Amino acid sequence: MTEQEFRSQLAAEGITTVVMVEREANGSLDTHSHPFEARALILDGEITIVAEGSTRHCTAGDMFQLAANVPHTEQYGPQGVKYLAGRK
Repeated sequence: MTEQEFRSQLAAEGITTVVMVEREANGSLDTHSHPFEARALILDGEITIVAEGSTRHCTAGDMFQLAANVPHTEQYGPQGVKYLAGRK
């Protein structure tokens, strides 16, 4: 899926808050949560998310989704990660 297709899909679902997120190489975030649902398309690099007992590794072209208020950790690959996120 392209960035424009992803943006169009988000808009069709009424998701109007869209942000570009970039994280540093080999970085991480300890357990945290967000007060919004997040749906993201990885544009470059990689991210590993651990939530609710599952580990998800995503690279360019992959999508992930997290429900609001779900505790999770994030770890970024050797080139960091860049993703487009829709927040609802």
